[in-house]
Amino acid sequence: MLTRSLLAQLQAPTGQRLLRAAGDVLQSEPDFLRAAQRLGRTYPERLARAAVEQALLRRRAESKFDGAADLYFTREGLEQSTSSAVARHRAARFSDCPLVFDLGCGIGGDSLALARATQVVAVDRDELRLLVLRANAERSGVALRIRPLLAELENLPLHFPSGAAAFADPGRRSGGRRLRGVETYQPPLSVVLSWLPFVSGLAIKVSPALRLEEVRTLPCEIEFVSLGGELKEAVLWFGALRRGSRRATVLPEGETIEGEGEGEPDLDPGPLQSFLIEPDPAVLRAGLVRRLGAMLGAQPIARDIAFLTTNEPRRSPFARTFRVLEAAPFRLKSLQQRLDERGVGRLTVKRRGSAVEPDDLARKLRLRGDGEALVILTRLSGRQTMILAEPFGNKAAG
Repeated sequence: MLTRSLLAQLQAPTGQRLLRAAGDVLQSEPDFLRAAQRLGRTYPERLARAAVEQALLRRRAESKFDGAADLYFTREGLEQSTSSAVARHRAARFSDCPLVFDLGCGIGGDSLALARATQVVAVDRDELRLLVLRANAERSGVALRIRPLLAELENLPLHFPSGAAAFADPGRRSGGRRLRGVETYQPPLSVVLSWLPFVSGLAIKVSPALRLEEVRTLPCEIEFVSLGGELKEAVLWFGALRRGSRRATVLPEGETIEGEGEGEPDLDPGPLQSFLIEPDPAVLRAGLVRRLGAMLGAQPIARDIAFLTTNEPRRSPFARTFRVLEAAPFRLKSLQQRLDERGVGRLTVKRRGSAVEPDDLARKLRLRGDGEALVILTRLSGRQTMILAEPFGNKAAG
């Protein structure tokens, strides 16, 4: 486990050589204990173990952090940190703010992105996290733009300079489990909102799975953000940072769609056509499926099912498009026959509006071929339906 002393030793020239050696050893010896034992023959045992742990965390962070090979991490900090792509997107909205307080900064994923847009005061209650942040700021060339501050958020003195904005990332885990309601966050949402009168703008990161009724009456914009088709976060934007009511943003494309959520105009459902459109999860959570349908000239297949359909192919960063091969009422025997005819050995199952569990279906089917297939289980005209489909193109601006 990383400590203040071990971090300081790893930053020294000897520690830097050890980190490089740890990376090299792990190329041929991926087991943590054996790699640490090899390095422990030359370096102090605790320091060798810390270096191997850092090398492993850096590998794990490569898909999440820019320049991960040069940064420092704690296991918990890496798990809870924001990916660089998401942090950059969010930081861009703070570019006109002269100073931003990063409240609950952790090991600094957001602070590093914010520091490339403005000056930052990074606040956390954990001294080790702030030391890791400082080390990462130095490695990233933004140390002069970040001032670490050790403080408890629940007792934060409300002395924000004029024009300052704030970003808050309340803790959403305790004892290894997720905290579900916004008032169970650490600090609770009500405490974070008490800072609003003292800043020009406030952004609060919340769980993308939050219950919308918890925040529906707040005077804020709610933005849902996905990365590579996976829903990553929701942000509440207040004050000068607010730009609308409801927003869905897809990364890495950086495209965004704005609307009113529940207040969106209605679209009449239509029959299944040649193409089926699956909205991105950020669009789904933002309640902007009908807005997307209007943009693409597509209709929902049912009022309560978030699939759209059209006779013309549509490419959009906000959705995946599938060509419909055939559709029929769902029957296990009938599906088995169709898969046998196509020589399917690998099957992907999607469902929306269907009670059939994909895992149960996979256990009941006998797949013997070499081909691949996609089946979508849904409901059409009140009937359980199976749709054999294939992906059409990739996401693209449209």
